[in-house]
Amino acid sequence: MTTALNYQKIRQTHWDAVASEKNGRRQWGNYYHQRLTQIYKLLVAPGQKVLEIGCGTGDLLAKLKPALGVGIDLSGEMIKRAAQRYPEFCFIKGDAHSLCLNEKFDVIILSDLVNDLWDVQAVFQQIGQLATSRTRIILNTYSQLWELPLMLAQRLDMMTPLLPQNWLTVEDNTGLLNLAGFEVIRHWPEILWPLHTPLLSNFFNRFVSKIWPFRHLALTNFIIAKSSERWKVESGKWKVEREDLPSDLSPLTSDLPLVSVIVPARNEAGNISQIFERTPEMGQGTEIVFVEGHSDDDTFAVIKKAIEDHPERRCKLFQQTGAGKGDAVRLGFARADGDILIILDADMTVPPEVLPRFYDALISGKGEFVNGVRLVYPMEKQAMRYLNLVGNKFFSLAFSWLLGQSIKDTLCGTKVLWKSDYERIAENRAYFGDFDPFGDFDLLFGAAKLNLKMVEMPIRYAERKYGDTNIQRWRHGWLLLRMVLFAAGRIKFV
Repeated sequence: MTTALNYQKIRQTHWDAVASEKNGRRQWGNYYHQRLTQIYKLLVAPGQKVLEIGCGTGDLLAKLKPALGVGIDLSGEMIKRAAQRYPEFCFIKGDAHSLCLNEKFDVIILSDLVNDLWDVQAVFQQIGQLATSRTRIILNTYSQLWELPLMLAQRLDMMTPLLPQNWLTVEDNTGLLNLAGFEVIRHWPEILWPLHTPLLSNFFNRFVSKIWPFRHLALTNFIIAKSSERWKVESGKWKVEREDLPSDLSPLTSDLPLVSVIVPARNEAGNISQIFERTPEMGQGTEIVFVEGHSDDDTFAVIKKAIEDHPERRCKLFQQTGAGKGDAVRLGFARADGDILIILDADMTVPPEVLPRFYDALISGKGEFVNGVRLVYPMEKQAMRYLNLVGNKFFSLAFSWLLGQSIKDTLCGTKVLWKSDYERIAENRAYFGDFDPFGDFDLLFGAAKLNLKMVEMPIRYAERKYGDTNIQRWRHGWLLLRMVLFAAGRIKFV
């Protein structure tokens, strides 16, 4: 009977031998790993603390340009070569089933490792000791549909030889991650053509592999997961609870967060008093940040007067120098003092009384980016014109497909996230460009790029009581469509 110790010894000997080989004829393996590196570079921003378990010779870890890079591998020969190639990183010979590190990481990678492990659940539980609520676990595994093609490729010496594999499905891995205290954010297939072939490999891997039914034939499946930690309030503090740890081991953290509600306001003078009366206090307190957008009415003066009349409220007022709601939101975010950022449209079509629900979803850990949804409950008669409703439904389908997470309403103005996450979105904004006049797509794309867990918050969408909408249906609709097509090339078809 095979024991865990024998299993590990056999694999260590195998990978030591692979590391010692000099074989330049493995076209499949070379191109496959190049493609994997492209995908991981999209998923992992430079400058983070990255741990790769099963790092091999360290090539993938090095190309991700981490601020702190640690690689662990069972093979001493692999570790030796990794340390020679990349002395700036830390490489450790070790068993994934027994990780002895005193560090928390931003990203933990298991590339083509899970199918080679003796006890996958035990390894996932080991990872839990090295992860925080903000850590992203990224893994990719071979699909069992490719078992025979992989065997043939090995016989033809076109790829690195493998020992018998576990052949875990996405559902298997999802269940094991759940048992170890993690939840899957999203998963998707990659690589349909693993040989470098001019035109064909790029076409099949960037486009065809993302389309039904061909996506089910892909070689590898990617999974992104996060710790299923939950935050709760106790005696004015917020604390984290791990589902796989006793509650008495959950450490108390800092005081409740300060909340900043950003209110872009253009031609909204008639709604300002309602914002002061109906915006609730949340967390440590609520800061209302008004950004006025060169109104044709006296919105700026009305806001200024209301702030003077309500000294009990923590408020700020700015006038944007650019144009568009997106520019106003970015100014408000930059000037806000809060730990949590909330967008509230000044037209009051989303009632301020629902904002604590968004706050609770974020602070509890149920989501890291909370997006309002206007398309669940029936709307008031004049709340949204029919063609606008059709457009919103189209963009929601397009975004759900693009981002791999359910996004039912892309253009609801109410969105909530941690300021620290917004700052990371802003740092990576150049990847998508800065041409979103509303700011909704900018935040959604950025959150997807950071692999944040998105949750949706249904709200009842009310009819506007004052003023007219600033959205121009056809011109802005065409712009939004262009943005979707552009993002497809940056997120989906990479």
